[in-house]
Amino acid sequence: MSDEEDLNTVELVAVARVAKPRGVKGEVACDLLTDFPERFEGLEELIAVFPGGRRERLGLESQWLHGDRVVLKFEGFDSPEASAALAGCELAVPESEAVELEEGEYYDWQLEGCRVETVEGREVGTVREVLHTGGEAPVLVILDERKRENLVPLAQSICVEVDVDAKLIRVDPPDGLLELDD
Repeated sequence: MSDEEDLNTVELVAVARVAKPRGVKGEVACDLLTDFPERFEGLEELIAVFPGGRRERLGLESQWLHGDRVVLKFEGFDSPEASAALAGCELAVPESEAVELEEGEYYDWQLEGCRVETVEGREVGTVREVLHTGGEAPVLVILDERKRENLVPLAQSICVEVDVDAKLIRVDPPDGLLELDD
């Protein structure tokens, strides 16, 4: 497998999105898409995913946090005009390099696409997205086969089994939480 084939097939985790050029040396200001901004320290490269899906490896020369953004300087982008070409790109790392989470913690991308069933084995649907509402627990948006949404808190008392490898979540919902066909 060639390096380019690998680059186009590897699963990625987005860690930042290029907002705009910054400064006169080709740096870019990026919005953080990670809960771990310290992860940029020691990185040697990122994968740019351009609008349209083209991917390109970018060598990272330097990085620093500036407010709620990270400023990045890439090899070969030495002017604001050159770095303007990166605006709108998502910057990613291979999924295998994602920050290790504690047991019982999950990335949204690990939960999205998981099949959900009750502890009795009744099919609920598939996790379409994870909402972060500021409450105690994120909320799973589960789409059933009739395209109806069920909202289920990702609370341990309700989501009693989460197996991201098997893409399965088992729930023990309180009465009235789910709209299930009989």
